Amino acid sequence: MFQPISPAELRVLINRQPRVRLGHLPTPLEFCPRLTETLGGPKIYIKRDDCTGLAFGGNKTRQLEFTVAQGIEQGADVLVGGAGSQSNHCRQLSAAAAKQGVDCAIVVVKDHKSGTIQGNLLLDNLLGAHVEMVEVDSQEFLDEAKEELVARLERDGRKPFVVMQSANRPFGALGYALCVAELADQFERIKETPTTVVVCSGSCTQPGLIFGNQVLGMDMRVIGIRPIQWSYNIKEAFLGVLKRMNEVLGMEVPFSKSDILNLDQYIGPEGYGYCSPDGNEALRLFAKTEGILLEPIYTGKAMAGLMDLVKIGEIGPDETVVFVHTGGTPALFAYADELIAQS
Repeated sequence: MFQPISPAELRVLINRQPRVRLGHLPTPLEFCPRLTETLGGPKIYIKRDDCTGLAFGGNKTRQLEFTVAQGIEQGADVLVGGAGSQSNHCRQLSAAAAKQGVDCAIVVVKDHKSGTIQGNLLLDNLLGAHVEMVEVDSQEFLDEAKEELVARLERDGRKPFVVMQSANRPFGALGYALCVAELADQFERIKETPTTVVVCSGSCTQPGLIFGNQVLGMDMRVIGIRPIQWSYNIKEAFLGVLKRMNEVLGMEVPFSKSDILNLDQYIGPEGYGYCSPDGNEALRLFAKTEGILLEPIYTGKAMAGLMDLVKIGEIGPDETVVFVHTGGTPALFAYADELIAQS
């Protein structure tokens, strides 16, 4: 039977892996008294990963500390990525490359938010990234474009490394196992016991939290709110990430599909990259009660999910909940029309 370890022991294990320091860590943990009162309980805390500090911060900073390190260790002089046109990952990758003194080249989907250089696209430009727009149905189909970009760079004598690839997800997830270690220390100091974590995740943030929760014996429920509908089975994908994390760290932490709760009902009627009425309402409520800004594609929808789970009783009034703010606030400016229209 697996015996939990301490936050200090987890840090020792993870810090044996290649890592570059990019974030302002640990991030703050704040109690949200007015939102707690508005919702009639539970006690709600927010983990401020919008404050990680890398080009407006966000959850990708923790991940990039490990995934970028993979490329730097291999001698890469160009870091390659790709996602939607308003990708927070691409923005923080561009900043990480600048901090490491290497180039960044990204391919982004030519979509409904790519026509104006605003939000994250503007920041990619300011950070010096080479950006190419590709006409595909979604970011899930960018692999071929990344491969073509890598081939061109190699023909030019460059040493590219694709940071944003499925093989890197277990390393990115290590950053969120460390986030749980931060939470354990922070709640120990205030003598509170968290019962549930709510986070927007469809890739490696939630698996990292699940891993940290299990290995530290925190006994929290980790609820993921998915921002996008993938073509593959997300539980199987998460289990693959968790298995590889075990291999990387030389551990045998047990996991099963029952450990994974990831909800897709809050994506919204138009899908990924589009606002939802509930998400916009949730981000407005959070701004007006706590003075903290979410954004409409990820954290706004995740907060809408949290609020609905409280309303239907899935999260009880006596619980202590952590909402992980995964950042993304620069995208607010790219969605001004949609947000103003609902004011």
